[in-house]
Amino acid sequence: MGTASSPETMEAAGPSLSITVEKNPPEARLLQLGIKSWPKWGCPPGKFPLKFDARLTCYLLKGRVRASVKGSGRCVEFGAGDLVVFPKGLSCTWDVVVGIDKHYNFDSS
Repeated sequence: MGTASSPETMEAAGPSLSITVEKNPPEARLLQLGIKSWPKWGCPPGKFPLKFDARLTCYLLKGRVRASVKGSGRCVEFGAGDLVVFPKGLSCTWDVVVGIDKHYNFDSS
């Protein structure tokens, strides 16, 4: 009997706007989402603000990020091997501790 990978939800800005981090999802889940067909993006270490006008799902290939959610005082950390979902309407600051490469997908619905 296998164990299901359950996402770790980080309540970052209240009940409706939370960042979800799924640590090391199984390969079957990545295939189901079609992650390898998603565009890739990367950046060096640095700090910058983001506002999500659409839901973003990303899978980190390498790197480490600390996301501080605006107005909450909370910080969510994620890195290589993590599947992360940012809800539409969320504002945060990314502190890229180790340069990242990621696959990403925006869902505007």
